[in-house]
Amino acid sequence: MSEPEHVRETGRWLRFAHDDQRGAEALLERSDVPPRLACFLAQQAAEKSIKAALIFLQTEFPFRHDLDLLRDLLPDDWALKETPTGLSALSAWAARGRYPGDLPEATREDAKAAIEKARKVYETALDDLEEHGYDQKDEVTSDEAAEEETS
Repeated sequence: MSEPEHVRETGRWLRFAHDDQRGAEALLERSDVPPRLACFLAQQAAEKSIKAALIFLQTEFPFRHDLDLLRDLLPDDWALKETPTGLSALSAWAARGRYPGDLPEATREDAKAAIEKARKVYETALDDLEEHGYDQKDEVTSDEAAEEETS
């Protein structure tokens, strides 16, 4: 990937992460939607945030949902490598939020915790990216992307 391309791709992954975060928050507000769906979107937001950092670094990563495995690929001087802690619980929502099983259904409290953890991952990733030269002003917003697709 050329430098401009990987920077553009970083912005796309961050935009998708932000959209998933907003989607999780919106679903949590609805009483007719099960909280597990908000948990799943929160996990996706965190995963895309970490992958955005890896794309910026031009680091290959596996297409897996294990957030700890993914962040272990980050350099040691990135805050996201250690903060926030406890990402394995958030990783579990990648499958647990989509498939029935023996585990209990997600609660609103589970969804709130997942959303907060995902927000922390996104914010930490963005701080790390900016500290290492990424300029968020270059990021295309969801509205701008939709506009480009229709023109």
